[in-house]
Amino acid sequence: MVDTLGIAVVGFGWMGRVHTQAYARVPHHYPGLALRPLLVTVAEDVPGRAEEAADRFGFASTSRDWREIVSDPRVQAVSITAPNFLHREIGVAMAEAGKHIWIEKPVGLTAADARAVADAVASTGVRSAVGFNYRNAPAVEAARELIAAGEIGTVTHVRVRLFSDYAAHPQGALTWRYERERGGSGVLGDLASHGADLARFLLGDIVSLTADTAIFLPERARPTGATAGHTLATGELGPVENEDYVNCLLRFASGARGVLEACRVSVGEQNNYGFEVHGTKGAVFWDFRRMGELGVSRGTTYQDQPVSTTYVGPGDGEFGAFQPGAANAMGYDDLKVVEAYRFLRSIAEDTSYGATLQDAVHSAAVLDAMSRSAESRSWVEVSA
Repeated sequence: MVDTLGIAVVGFGWMGRVHTQAYARVPHHYPGLALRPLLVTVAEDVPGRAEEAADRFGFASTSRDWREIVSDPRVQAVSITAPNFLHREIGVAMAEAGKHIWIEKPVGLTAADARAVADAVASTGVRSAVGFNYRNAPAVEAARELIAAGEIGTVTHVRVRLFSDYAAHPQGALTWRYERERGGSGVLGDLASHGADLARFLLGDIVSLTADTAIFLPERARPTGATAGHTLATGELGPVENEDYVNCLLRFASGARGVLEACRVSVGEQNNYGFEVHGTKGAVFWDFRRMGELGVSRGTTYQDQPVSTTYVGPGDGEFGAFQPGAANAMGYDDLKVVEAYRFLRSIAEDTSYGATLQDAVHSAAVLDAMSRSAESRSWVEVSA
């Protein structure tokens, strides 16, 4: 017997739509799941946006105020896809109301925000999921297993990169993403949060780091109306308050070293996300733009050792829920379906699957350390 689970989505910009579509697709890819998501309500303060979402995706009702969802008995689980500055307030309120939460990274503006939501989840016993979608790629999970099995020997160093051009246009609108009060850190929260999670997912805890940050486009035009995604504007110029770029040296508890670099204004780079992990016997390489491939070097020749391309298949991660054979492509939205499935499975089985609020706390602690290091121009300890 399949039970239904009442779902609410708070914030219906691009990511709210992605979550909603993921819920709709879960039964198609995971027909054996014991819970069936039911889209109950959507909350969005931009006039007309919630109503449009209801018409398009079938929500039973709409709201302009997310607080109405806190006491709504129809809702058992909530996707929180609102701007960063609202994450803590909404996350704590929903958890304290006994509602399971799927919340987007970076979970607030600081590690203290992430800890507050994590504490609320822990104290109420609800289940949580966090939007670290790149760790859900079957190739990334295969890389993690390969590393853990010692296939490349003892890991010596890793490089994680996240380069994008979404903010490269000089007329990009000065949205909440570029403000300290509402967006928090800039590329740190938006992209480096994924990098910190990937590095920890693959290699374990980061214990110390030193970072350098920069703002390359110091002014942007203020938008004249509501925005969604990354839009252009021609209004009055205002200051960009958070980072366009970060470069960071990492030390892991294992003794491995790392480099994490992220930039949101990289002209010529479209979602150039990936990693290279090197060990004493080999290496493994992954590029999000070729999501189903791994470059793997292993053996005993050490010098001039070749790199082979491996295509993940139905035996890797959740690949088999989407494609029948290796080298068939998956996409970004599929990773969010995996995330939705693991969230719902966590609720059904009362056991955590996938990234949780504790993972968000670890990532946020790394981001806080980056900010402290960039300000002090020194090595700092990571306090999770």
